[in-house]
Amino acid sequence: MPKFKALALGNYTEVKYHPFEKVDREIETSLEEVAEVTSTGDYSVLNKETLNGYELFISYTEFSQEPLSQERVAALLEYVAGGGGLLVIHNGISLQRNKELMAMIGAKFTGHPEFTTLPVRSTQPDHPIMQGIEPYAIDDEPYRFDMLPHFETTILAEYEHDGQLWPAAWAHEHGLGRVVYLMNGHQLSCFAVQPFRQLIKQAGLWAAKVE
Repeated sequence: MPKFKALALGNYTEVKYHPFEKVDREIETSLEEVAEVTSTGDYSVLNKETLNGYELFISYTEFSQEPLSQERVAALLEYVAGGGGLLVIHNGISLQRNKELMAMIGAKFTGHPEFTTLPVRSTQPDHPIMQGIEPYAIDDEPYRFDMLPHFETTILAEYEHDGQLWPAAWAHEHGLGRVVYLMNGHQLSCFAVQPFRQLIKQAGLWAAKVE
């Protein structure tokens, strides 16, 4: 099977929480059997011409107060609505600083309790993204979200914390495209957890429509 092309965006400089350095390589190797991944810190790739050269866009973008230009927002919205795949990993949900991108992702990050060990389990074992994914424990930040009202998404996995279950992954269609969010991924050690690496691979395949 020929490999599909993916473009991953993160922050290499002026990073407060989630540097893309070394994480980029972990994402690349998680997908290397199925995709050729190009990693960049250049936000100018958010344009129609560049995005259309890829089947999958991966967001590991840093939380920042700097707004995305409307041109870049429009390019990403058009890309996914037109059939492109979007895989958002952990802090990549920072795209929510634009409300239209938040609406496409399907939830708003609201904060997290202290870093701890989280048990994660599938809630949709028959979904293509979750097939063969065994329950796992991972040292990570327990992200909390406000799921958008009147919005249909499929919660693929949950994690347990403070005696409750919380969303750890979800997926849905957006226009002709597909969107997946994976909550894990705060630091390098997360990517050493094999079920999470498999989750990245299968999420990428589904979002890129390579099934």
